[in-house]
Amino acid sequence: MTARRLPRARKAAAAAVGAAAALVLAACGTGGGEPTRHTGHDSAPSASPSASASVARSGHNAADVAFAQGMIPHHRQAVDMADMAEGRAAAKEVKDLAAAIKKAQDPEIRTLTGWLTSWGEQVPAEGAADHSGHSGHGDAMSGMMTDQEMEQLEKSSGKAFDTAFLTLMIKHHQGAVTMAKTEQTQGSHPPARAMAGEIIASQSAEIAEMRELLGTD
Repeated sequence: MTARRLPRARKAAAAAVGAAAALVLAACGTGGGEPTRHTGHDSAPSASPSASASVARSGHNAADVAFAQGMIPHHRQAVDMADMAEGRAAAKEVKDLAAAIKKAQDPEIRTLTGWLTSWGEQVPAEGAADHSGHSGHGDAMSGMMTDQEMEQLEKSSGKAFDTAFLTLMIKHHQGAVTMAKTEQTQGSHPPARAMAGEIIASQSAEIAEMRELLGTD
């Protein structure tokens, strides 16, 4: 794989993220919205068959909960993959991309966790479930890596790592985009839908960049 600078893809990603960030601010500033962390938000008492009434009062629905509960382990795994790149990647572009992924997704994990906590919903536990054990999100649609794929990536280095990282992260990003599109069409919480739009824009741009690095665009 030949390392190349990709100013066009980077510029597109930056523009997309900036536009989506404006959507988040707009959503949080509208009537009935709340700050991203939602520390003062009235929470639903529990997840129960009567949750629909609580959902109506708190401005979110079951799709918003599923989005947050699915995206948290998804992002955690992407961060784990990005952490590997610092000491294993050969190309500077791959290291820079991994750093950008971690910088974007760490804060989103905290925001998603804050939403679930404010809604009285379960926050996915950390650990092995973040990989193949996350039932319902460890399939091809979500793009989650299996434990075996993560172990193979961890054992690789240099150009072999770069190729494996880019190939797996494309699949991972595609899953995130699919999940985010579902949130946009089915969710009701404005900040969550705005975050979904940001994920679609930024990760689609990164998919194009990774394909260019692999020479498969």
